[in-house]
Amino acid sequence: MSAPMAHEPALLRNLMDRFVARRARNKVYRETLAELRSLSDRDLSDLGLARSNISSVAWEAANGAR
Repeated sequence: MSAPMAHEPALLRNLMDRFVARRARNKVYRETLAELRSLSDRDLSDLGLARSNISSVAWEAANGAR
C-alpha cells in the first residue's frame, strides 16, 4: 500500500465523524427551534426571550455560545 492510500481510511473516518456530529447538532437545533416556536409569547417572555431570538437561542443550544 502506498503512503497516500494509508491515510485514506483515517480521512474517511474523520469525514464520517464530522458528518455524524453535524447531523446531531442539526437535530438539536431543529428540536429546540420547534419547542421554542410552540411556546406562547407569554411563555417566551417568562423565559426572558423574544420570538425574534428563537433562532439564535436554538443555534446556541446546538452549537454552544461563541
